[in-house]
Amino acid sequence: MTGPQPRILISGQHGQVSRELQLSLRSLGTIHALDRNALDLTQPEQIRSYIRAIAPDLIINAAAHTAVDQAESEPDLAFAINAQAPGIFAEEAARLNIPLIHYSTDYVFDGNKATPYTEDDAPNPLGVYGRSKLAGEQAITAVGGQHLILRTSWIYSRHGRNFLLTMQRLLQEKPQLRVVADQIGAPTWAGTVAHSTRLLIERWQNGLGGEWGIYHLTAQGETSWFGFAQAIADQLKVLGLPCAELLPIPSRDYPTPAQRPLNSRLDCSRLQRQWQVTQPHWQQALIDCLK
Repeated sequence: MTGPQPRILISGQHGQVSRELQLSLRSLGTIHALDRNALDLTQPEQIRSYIRAIAPDLIINAAAHTAVDQAESEPDLAFAINAQAPGIFAEEAARLNIPLIHYSTDYVFDGNKATPYTEDDAPNPLGVYGRSKLAGEQAITAVGGQHLILRTSWIYSRHGRNFLLTMQRLLQEKPQLRVVADQIGAPTWAGTVAHSTRLLIERWQNGLGGEWGIYHLTAQGETSWFGFAQAIADQLKVLGLPCAELLPIPSRDYPTPAQRPLNSRLDCSRLQRQWQVTQPHWQQALIDCLK
C-alpha cells in the first residue's frame, strides 16, 4: 500500500456491479471509475496509459460486453472487451505488483451437470459470450500475479437493463407473461457482489486473505427464471400494484440467438473456506435491493 488513501481503479463506471462498487468502496480509498468514453477497452494502449497515469493500488475490472445474444453477431467486439482487455489489466497489475479483481460468469459452463458447478469443473461455454469470458479468465491466469476471478450469475439491480426491471415493467403492462422455467440458477443482486468484494478487499488489506485464483460468488439458494419472476410479482402485489398472470414455459418455447445453460448453479463454498465470505439467500437479497 502506498499511502493512507489507496487508489482504486474501477472500469465500467455505469454498469450494474460498478455502480454498486462505487457506493460500497468509497470509504476504502479514492475511487477512479472510468466509463467507455474515458477508457475504450478495445484500445490496449489506452488501457495501459490510463493505468500508468493513475498508478492505482488495486484494479477492479467490472466492465464487460454482457449482451449475450448480441455477442453472437459481434464476436470480435465481445472478445476485445471480455478477453483481450482483462489480459492487459492483469499485465499492468502484475507490473505494479497490485491485485486485480475481475468478474466472470456462469456462462463458461454448458449447464449439463446435474449438481452445482465447482471451480474445478471443466468449462465448456455454449456461445460467444461464454467463450469470450472464459478467454478473459485464461488471459488473467496466464499472467499470474495477485488476482481474484469471481464468477457470478443472473446479475440484477435497480439500474441498467436486467431481468428485475424488465419483469417489473412487463408484469404491470401485460395480462399474461410466459417465463422460462427449466433454467436454474441464483439471481444475484449487484449490491451483494459489491459488498462481498469489499469484504475480500478488507481481508487482503488486513493480511487475512486466502489464495488468489478463481472463485464462485452468487447468492445462496436456487430458482428458475419463472421462480424469480414469481418473487418479483409477489413484491409488486405487496405494494398493491397490478400484476400479470405468470405461465411457466420450457426454453425451447423461447428461442434466442445464444443458447443458455440449463444449470447455472455455482458452488460458492471455496470462497467461504478460503476468504470467510458468504452471501445472503437470493430472496433476502431481492428484498434488500427493492428497499
